[in-house]
Amino acid sequence: MSERVPSLDALSEALQRLPGVGPKSARRMVFHLLERDREGGRVLARALDRALEEVRHCRRCNNLTDTELCPICASSRRDQSFLCVVESPSDIPAVEQAASFNGTYYVLMGRLSPLDGIGPEDLPFDGLDRRIAEGVTEVVVATNATVEGEATAHYIYDRLEPQGVRVTRLAHGVPLGGELEFVDGSTIDRALTRRYSLEED
Repeated sequence: MSERVPSLDALSEALQRLPGVGPKSARRMVFHLLERDREGGRVLARALDRALEEVRHCRRCNNLTDTELCPICASSRRDQSFLCVVESPSDIPAVEQAASFNGTYYVLMGRLSPLDGIGPEDLPFDGLDRRIAEGVTEVVVATNATVEGEATAHYIYDRLEPQGVRVTRLAHGVPLGGELEFVDGSTIDRALTRRYSLEED
């Protein structure tokens, strides 16, 4: 039985916290950094430490930012009356690939999932209500095309429709069961252009 090196094991286990990284991939990363790119490892460590210290959630939309308002919320060029609701900050770059969208965002930080015990009280819908009160006239719901994403979309429609807000949904250019962050920009662009009213469902 080979002797273990605790510091190598600890680094490998830490890397396995990343999505899609298993023990073998983590071990390859560890050996690459320590054998071939120690300076790269130091750059990575400093950048990660800085991000952990400085990055927080935008007070208006929950996007990740290092300022009080994210650059999208702070921009005077964005259409403040057009709001896109997504599940995660990682979905925003995917929608931004679509040149047809020039509105702002609201990040739910999750989705409704009764099986996992996640109900409306567990997501920041009160913040969404505040955004609507700021003059939003249309909300395009860009939750993922999963059972939970669809349930979340219909909850948002039921919540906002009485307030006189137009609530639309991405058209089916996004594959059923697909995760938004992995969909290409042209597909999202078509889905935005062909968005439909949730009332039609």
